[in-house]
Amino acid sequence: MRITRFLTVLFAFALLFNISCSSDSITFDESPITYQNGYFIANEGNFNSYGANIMFLTRDLSLKQDNIYAYNNGSTEPLGDVLQTIAFNGNNAYLVMNNSNKIVIVDRFTFKKVGEIKEQLNNPRGIAFANGFIYVVNNNLNVGGAKSVTKYKISDKSFVKKIDFTESIDKVVEAGGNIFVQNATFGYGNKITYINTSTDATTEISIPNGDINRTISYNSDVYTISATTTDSYIYKISSTGALTPVITLTGIANGTNLQIDNDKFYFSSANKVYTTSVKNPTVPSSPLLTAADGGLYYTLYGFSVIDGRIFASNVKEFQSNSELKIYSATSGAEIYTIKDTGGRGANGVFLNQ
Repeated sequence: MRITRFLTVLFAFALLFNISCSSDSITFDESPITYQNGYFIANEGNFNSYGANIMFLTRDLSLKQDNIYAYNNGSTEPLGDVLQTIAFNGNNAYLVMNNSNKIVIVDRFTFKKVGEIKEQLNNPRGIAFANGFIYVVNNNLNVGGAKSVTKYKISDKSFVKKIDFTESIDKVVEAGGNIFVQNATFGYGNKITYINTSTDATTEISIPNGDINRTISYNSDVYTISATTTDSYIYKISSTGALTPVITLTGIANGTNLQIDNDKFYFSSANKVYTTSVKNPTVPSSPLLTAADGGLYYTLYGFSVIDGRIFASNVKEFQSNSELKIYSATSGAEIYTIKDTGGRGANGVFLNQ
């Protein structure tokens, strides 16, 4: 196994396995490791290239391994095209392959493939789990393309039913045993569909201001950020569909990338990252950090906040490997830059506990 371990010289004598701004790295062979207690970095790859892959980074930031799917399953079977997201249920990780119309299921600790879902999938974009079932958002972006949520049994991965939609759909989250679908893609749309999983009946929830950019689940509630070209808004939706305004972010335009960590909201506007309290939110007077643009095609393309760390990726036209920066979620200080993530289109970081 080829693993990169990051090394820092301390007092010119001891070598610490640690990432810092002055770290060097070496690559060496090491016996197989478990992927527990670390981060999976999803690289979606370039469209139609079947170049999607996943990098593993230990939680203490001491070592990384590139392309762990190929290593553990053989390079003759590519993971697929456009890795949209990663989700966990039980001992398995579910890898949503958008342009390959499949969900690859692996053991989350060994990364060995254990199954696959293909039936009724049509450009899947998101996945959530509730009451023994899997709910998958499908959104074919071609003119007249089908939009649906498909439902499967977790036990045997068999297809159960399809719930058709007329509007474009994207993110899907679970809260309190129910499912919430974001009826908005690429910053266009202002509705969220609540699916009561007892009956699979659907109810549309309209967001009063702006277009929805990101919807997440936290402590059995749903939070979404919407925006206009002048202001942004955060709303809370209960597990039964009740909508409550949280805060109007006056003067912060086009808010997106909503995340919650340690009872704090994090979100971005252009290349600036802001934070405020979940329990007592106020409009931030200044950004926590400003990411360097540098002429990159997509700045903050991937954005995750975990363990008091902000993981933000820059993607240049999907033709070269992404750059991943790690910042302190408290101070905004840069901890480290991984200039070569081992893949193109790094779009998210996922904690595997």
